[in-house]
Amino acid sequence: MIRIGFEPLSLQELYRDTTSSASGALVVFDGRVRDHSAGKSVLYLEYEAHESMAVREMNAIRQEAMHRWPLDKAVIFHRLGRIEIGESSVLIGIAATHRSDAFSACRYIIDELKKRVPIWKKEFFTDGEMWAEHQT
Repeated sequence: MIRIGFEPLSLQELYRDTTSSASGALVVFDGRVRDHSAGKSVLYLEYEAHESMAVREMNAIRQEAMHRWPLDKAVIFHRLGRIEIGESSVLIGIAATHRSDAFSACRYIIDELKKRVPIWKKEFFTDGEMWAEHQT
């Protein structure tokens, strides 16, 4: 239910791994690389991570969400390495009986992931590069 790596992320895999016949709601968050940041044109991003710590913390966040809301499934994929404009860097899928629980859990997971997981984003611009601060 947690995946981190250098391969492109797949919405089809996320849907496959999140589908549940018991669920009345499936909420998906698809975090994509945009072409601008801080008033500058972005060329691409690079993500680095302390992978074992990142997986451990992603699992902890997933478990917290599973205990806090009545979820059927929660899936988190995060990509590392160079990611081009328009490509997905993070996918989160939440299956639950009711939409309000699915939306709340999805929001919680992405917010906590950005705060707590040791994954770092470097933005590359036409005039330089910089490490991005955690943003919520």
